Amino acid sequence: MANTFDPKSIAIYSCGEVIGDRLYKLPFVQECRRRFPAAKITWIAGLGPSVFSNLLAPLLDGLVDEVIEEANIGTFGQLINSSAPINGRRFDLVLDTQRNGMRTICARRIRHGVFLSSTARFFFSSRRPANQTVFPRSLLGQFTFLLDLVSESPGGVPEPIRVGPEFLKSAAKVLPDGPRYVGFAPGAGDKTKTWPLDRFISLARARVEAEDVPVFILGPDERDWTEHIRHAIPQAVMPDTSEGPALVTALGSRMIAAVANDSGAGHMLALSQVPLVSIYSKADPMKYVLNIPRLVVIDSKTYGGTDPSLIPLADVASALESLLD
Repeated sequence: MANTFDPKSIAIYSCGEVIGDRLYKLPFVQECRRRFPAAKITWIAGLGPSVFSNLLAPLLDGLVDEVIEEANIGTFGQLINSSAPINGRRFDLVLDTQRNGMRTICARRIRHGVFLSSTARFFFSSRRPANQTVFPRSLLGQFTFLLDLVSESPGGVPEPIRVGPEFLKSAAKVLPDGPRYVGFAPGAGDKTKTWPLDRFISLARARVEAEDVPVFILGPDERDWTEHIRHAIPQAVMPDTSEGPALVTALGSRMIAAVANDSGAGHMLALSQVPLVSIYSKADPMKYVLNIPRLVVIDSKTYGGTDPSLIPLADVASALESLLD
């Protein structure tokens, strides 16, 4: 059984702010709130601005109380600075979510009661696991492992990330009650990670034949696909997602299932806990596994390589059907 304590103030230290990574860390922040519901939780962006203060701010409702940007924690110069970071503020618990040694040393200089970090096999951490403990392979599991050193899981399945009523209202206008909606997110920031668009279209056609309504979630880099998809599937809905990740998550909550590449849109849909077929190619799906109850992972490496086109249409169609049962 883990040693437990009741911190009143918690700092979560991060460094580079990439939207995909922050989306991935949201379930960890949610778990932190579940374990310490009364604590004041502060997110610290060690270097640069934070997407938690703009793009992802609507998804933090009830999870994070404060975001500190450009904290200047993680540079070599800080190592020779005698003053404590953040004007000497103290936190009962500091959680280090990255594993760069120099940055961990900098983060550890934040005044704290307990400092938890897996860097260098927990060398800098106030508390460490037993030697025989197996460190989780998934990043989310690794973050939760830190919490296990000082607390116990409350059990049960976490609720979907809370989305503001304005986004739920917008999603209901785009996807009104009545039809069954099936989502498709065919894009990705890294185009070498995209399963062929024509296969997404084939899946969507099959859903139309089953009297479902396909919903295509397109990012800024996929806008030129709009006319091609509209011509191929006139029944498809292609929402304007310019309101940001919170709207995509709200749309996901109105779908019965979805198919997505390993991408930001896939993570946004996963936050709604929609049953999801997640297509992987270059990345390790065990490392980046999503935290949702009904998930089917299809990895191109199972078919002999990192090219997502190796994955047969029939296998993805079968996986989607299994989630629709």
